[in-house]
Amino acid sequence: MQGLEIQPFADEHLDAAAALLAERHRAHRAVEPLLPSSVDFRAEVEALLAREDTSGAVASRGGEVVGYLLGSRRDDEIWGPNIWVEASGHAVTEPEVVRDLYAALAGDWVNRGRTRHYALVPAADGALVDAWFRIGFGAQHAHGIQEVPAHTEVTVPTGFEIRGPSADEVEELIEVDLALPEHQARAPVFSTRPLPTREDSRKEWLETLAGDEEHVLIGYLDGRPVACWAFVPLERSGEHTGLTRAEKAAFLGFASTLPEARGSGIGVALTDAGFAWAAEQGYEVMVTDWRETNLLASRFWPRRGFRRTFLRLYRSIP
Repeated sequence: MQGLEIQPFADEHLDAAAALLAERHRAHRAVEPLLPSSVDFRAEVEALLAREDTSGAVASRGGEVVGYLLGSRRDDEIWGPNIWVEASGHAVTEPEVVRDLYAALAGDWVNRGRTRHYALVPAADGALVDAWFRIGFGAQHAHGIQEVPAHTEVTVPTGFEIRGPSADEVEELIEVDLALPEHQARAPVFSTRPLPTREDSRKEWLETLAGDEEHVLIGYLDGRPVACWAFVPLERSGEHTGLTRAEKAAFLGFASTLPEARGSGIGVALTDAGFAWAAEQGYEVMVTDWRETNLLASRFWPRRGFRRTFLRLYRSIP
């Protein structure tokens, strides 16, 4: 852009970056007030800058910082040769600036073999999302949020029941657990995350059943487990931190239904049962997330009332 100066991000830019991030979040909360109201923006940016292998740039015009972008990596075994622009990792005064910042950094990332790029972007800022789209990104994942109703009526479909799991059902529960990653490994999601094994699932179920940190609801059809919804405090989610961590929130962290039970209404009933539980526990907000490339999930959760807060955008460099 004309008159734009790009330079490496340094400690001296922290205050200006924090101010830009605070303004972006203020505008975001004007659209979605359930997002956290108390955020230490400077600490958010500083924490990203301190990560291993972080690289960043700032954009200035006339001596004033008008944008910044920070990229860092996550676990390569899960995400491949990746770079992440986290929710606190970018803010600009005008959307077009983010394209210049990405252009200034992406060449080095690719030269280092880091060809899978992710960015968490406020879903309500259509112009900013569009700017990322016009630099080669697409929507891969979404964070969703809504209020917990004071009262929720739960209607269980005929032939089904909802209750907690028991230890003697673990082998059947494994089938429900694996149904979600198996679904997401196929078109059009094509998830590259390693599929868990039955032993992985068995171990996780035994740990879950031995503890009391998760609220797990199972949907049964004629006594057989066919669906699982699991809830935890949002603080338990490593994906929902900082700007994305709503207050007084429960997290619907897992939802899976066997193919033969999809479309039966058991998922709606489990969601409603989860809201009823959350209200009893004093939660005011419910958060979940889903793959936008999962056709079932990306239609189901918005229909349940979840509003998109952040989009995880993705670009793979050939």
